[in-house]
Amino acid sequence: MSRRADALADRLMQGARALEQLAAGLSEAEWQVRIPGDGRKVGVIVHHVGNMYPIEVELAQVLAAGKPIAGVSWDDVHGINAKHAKEFDQVTKAQAIDFLRTNSTAAAAAIRKLSDEELDRANSVSLNSDAPLTCQFFIEDHAMRHSYHHTARIRAALKAAKLAVA
Repeated sequence: MSRRADALADRLMQGARALEQLAAGLSEAEWQVRIPGDGRKVGVIVHHVGNMYPIEVELAQVLAAGKPIAGVSWDDVHGINAKHAKEFDQVTKAQAIDFLRTNSTAAAAAIRKLSDEELDRANSVSLNSDAPLTCQFFIEDHAMRHSYHHTARIRAALKAAKLAVA
């Protein structure tokens, strides 16, 4: 096993656990708060992070195989997010946390299988203006960072809504 892949997977799991811990402590009112500038409810966002792990890891595996990520645009991502928000508008805390836990664990397991050579492979990524990115960078910028990004946005939204959590 690659120590780098193991460390990446560990960092992904740290972020997922932090989001899970935050979500678990939310009241029903906090769960329903909408994220400013986004519009999705906190609960939808928690489920969203779990929803994106398989997609993000699949794209990273494309780079690991030495192939480009082509034809995937931010409009596609926004479409996935909008459809997801409609379908899971009433997601429960238990459902979202279980989904986040299941998919983050699967994502970490897939990342742990990557070799250093695969992590170092670079090819163009349509989501990033066709920049030639390494698999490792893509994992860090998407799957790993995702939970940290949304945890911070949730905390800020709750603070703005005066429903601050520690």
